[in-house]
Amino acid sequence: MGARRGIAAAAVACVIALGSTGCTSSAGPSPEASGPRPGYTVATALPEPSGLAEATLADVLAQRRSAREFTAEPLTDQQVSDLLWAAQGVTSERGGRTAPSAGALYPLEVYVVTDDGVLHYVPDGHRAELRESATVRTAVGDAVGQDSAKSAPAVVVITGVPGRLEPKYGGRAERYLLLEAGHAAQNLVLAATALGLGGVTIGAFADDAMARALELPAGEQVVYAIPVGEPAG
Repeated sequence: MGARRGIAAAAVACVIALGSTGCTSSAGPSPEASGPRPGYTVATALPEPSGLAEATLADVLAQRRSAREFTAEPLTDQQVSDLLWAAQGVTSERGGRTAPSAGALYPLEVYVVTDDGVLHYVPDGHRAELRESATVRTAVGDAVGQDSAKSAPAVVVITGVPGRLEPKYGGRAERYLLLEAGHAAQNLVLAATALGLGGVTIGAFADDAMARALELPAGEQVVYAIPVGEPAG
């Protein structure tokens, strides 16, 4: 998962008890219910979110800045876990998440791209599935076209599926999806700040190239690319 011991170690041995913070019951409608995506491993538990407790909201709000230069230090498993939970973690027994969602329909998907491959977050049970790849990191960096996306040890990609919202909200589905993506992205960069990391939210990229690099299913579109890592300097 782009951590020091490598993304191939994504089958983390920890077992997260349902009912603990961020690791509760059903996370709403999402494709993971039918099993892993083609090319991905079966979803396995991430470390329990634990790295954010010491930071105060006032501190991270004041300290958050866009970081565009990073060291080569890879993210740890714990850092990846905390970032993913902040973006889309489940926080209630009824399936509510860290970011508000119109109609609790949860159209977002979150990926972490590193030199080792792609981690796809499964909020239900705070798990992740892995697609190993030696080429996707370069492809994502090229699709974004900015140095920060090419040099960061990880790029978090937030995507959305408008079709999950359209039956209820019709023509307002895309607006609600984009609002939700903004909520999730802000959660993520604030969590990065709390962890001593930096990140920058990017909305300009080659959409088709990003979708091909991530092998997204039909109807899923990229909304944000967020390079994350230890700030340089």
